Amino acid sequence: MEPMQRDRLLLRRRFLQLSGFSSLSLLLSGCGIRLFEEVVGQAFEPLNQRLEELLLNPQQPVPEFSISAIEPDALIINSYRFTPKIDTVKFRLLVEGDVDNPLSLSMADIQQMPHTSMIIRHVCVEGWAAIVQWGGLQLRDIVVLAKPKSNVRYIYFESADGYYESWDIASALHPQTLMAYEKNGQPLPVENGAPLRLASPIKLGYKQSKWVTRIVLVEKLLPIKGYWEDQGYEWFAGL
Repeated sequence: MEPMQRDRLLLRRRFLQLSGFSSLSLLLSGCGIRLFEEVVGQAFEPLNQRLEELLLNPQQPVPEFSISAIEPDALIINSYRFTPKIDTVKFRLLVEGDVDNPLSLSMADIQQMPHTSMIIRHVCVEGWAAIVQWGGLQLRDIVVLAKPKSNVRYIYFESADGYYESWDIASALHPQTLMAYEKNGQPLPVENGAPLRLASPIKLGYKQSKWVTRIVLVEKLLPIKGYWEDQGYEWFAGL
């Protein structure tokens, strides 16, 4: 098995643990997650999480820009490892976890839902930014359709390239958090995350997963938080 294939398989196995396995099955999974790590991870969530939740009103819209402010060439293409090839006809967005109505949505299903667009600044942790118009549907429309259980506090995203990410549910329900399939009034380019990506003015760029294929709603933030967060990046990453 090639190193890249082995790495992707490992990430896939780790992310599948988000689907509701118990702590015991995590311990027995061979992924090296100890009970101590899980307990400590729950007790000591990222230090700024509660503070930033107090500072961020999850329903307060961020001021947007005019069409003339769009910077069509400023959005730098950053990829985790490669650009996946996705058949948009066969594509399905799976929504699972602590929900009463699991979903399997085609792009036709998604595009029939209420459309919205926004012109916002995309901010990268590397120090650059770009004003972009994103179009799609509000993530909260998908969450509501899935009927999350009352215990849900976090939401995980899995991408076709093996990337994985997690958000707090309040940020996910923000009215300007979109599942985008358009960029600057045109169909979303593959290199920017087509057919479906996260877009939001309240999170840094590495939180805005491209090529999203699976969403999992959960009660607890697991030791596995996100690709870059698991390497030391800030988890909340709010703007």
